[in-house]
Amino acid sequence: MTVPTGPAERPAHFTMTEDEVMAKFPARARGFELLHKLGNPKHVVAPMVDQSELAWRTLSRRYDAHLCYTPMFHAKSFADEKAKYFHEQWQTDGEDRPLVVQFCANDPDILLNAAKRIEHMADAVDINLGCPQHIARRGRYGSFLMDDWDLVSRLIRRLHEALAIPVTAKIRVFPDVAKTVAYARIVEAAGAQIITVHGRLREQKGHKTGLADWAQIKAVKDAVSVPVFANGNILYFEDIQRCLDATTADGVMSAETNLYNPAIFSGKVLPTWQLAQEYMEICREIPTNQSYIRGHLFKLFRYSLPIHTDLRQRLVEARTMDEFAGCVEAIKVRLMADAAAQSSPFDLDAFEVDEFGYRKYPHWICQPALRFEHDKEHSKSKRLLNEAQADPKPAASTAEQTTEAADSEANAGGSAEDDAADCSTKRQKTAAT
Repeated sequence: MTVPTGPAERPAHFTMTEDEVMAKFPARARGFELLHKLGNPKHVVAPMVDQSELAWRTLSRRYDAHLCYTPMFHAKSFADEKAKYFHEQWQTDGEDRPLVVQFCANDPDILLNAAKRIEHMADAVDINLGCPQHIARRGRYGSFLMDDWDLVSRLIRRLHEALAIPVTAKIRVFPDVAKTVAYARIVEAAGAQIITVHGRLREQKGHKTGLADWAQIKAVKDAVSVPVFANGNILYFEDIQRCLDATTADGVMSAETNLYNPAIFSGKVLPTWQLAQEYMEICREIPTNQSYIRGHLFKLFRYSLPIHTDLRQRLVEARTMDEFAGCVEAIKVRLMADAAAQSSPFDLDAFEVDEFGYRKYPHWICQPALRFEHDKEHSKSKRLLNEAQADPKPAASTAEQTTEAADSEANAGGSAEDDAADCSTKRQKTAAT
């Protein structure tokens, strides 16, 4: 389909003109008015299945996250009033704002029914058009709608004409920048008031992740008249401004790095145990699924568990809040001992970098999960940096095994880089509608 430029070219599913939509929802914020209502957020926590739950959003907001997205929800299950899914998945409270709720779907009416259930408890509804995983192919949602622009337009338009809060969308890019721009314009024309651009192709997932293309994000920003959030390549606090400068985007969304360092937006470099203890304190106040807790702790302690493998097993076996808290305390004691045993204290202003420019933080410091699939000529797949006191070769082998076991056990959702923000875990239902 082409971008409509006048009444004669308006698609049949555009049942209302923009003037009619505005008259129907005079108080509903649009475009940059919506951005202003959200607080002009520069720091955005991505929608991460099983991992951007209320407790994690609460922690992230403490560390300068300006806007948070919920996990991705399946519209059909969410809309079904007889199913347990809604009550198991939906969480919010009076402090959980601004908030955007994300759905995957391929049926406009079902999507609307799902969104109606929460339109009075959120600031906007987002449509996931970025999931690159096989489960999305089977369910026909996420990035596998990139080939059906008519359906994408109908999903967005249904919400735009019938929902009391704005609709937004998160997309991936095409190899051809011109096609990406045309796609973004279709999304905008249908009624999306903010577009998040994950600067990776649908094929860039898992071991083929590679780098996000900020130039594509800038091309979208230059082509549309609604706010744009940039997603991809954020490893350190300094990358946020670099991304804003390079893309001219209105905000930066973090997915995987937020999971490994929930203080990423604050610029603070903190010990992992501090963030883990804060998270556990929040979980005592906010009931949280134990698989979510385990997933977060595995990520926070990613670089330490390959060294203290007995504690990794203890975390795998934890089933109660007290057991999880006990694991965190035990890990804290070990890591504080590791830190004390260093010949010189960790100096944030004097950190070293490796041959590729990645910072060599000690394993007890929050840091991004570094992946090297895009640079196989110089490094091994999934190798971990900074294994501290562990012998390099055994540690790398153990680390890979531990990471795979942790991902399986924790059901942490997503895959390399920002896929956690784009798709469901295998436990989620395949059908989006």
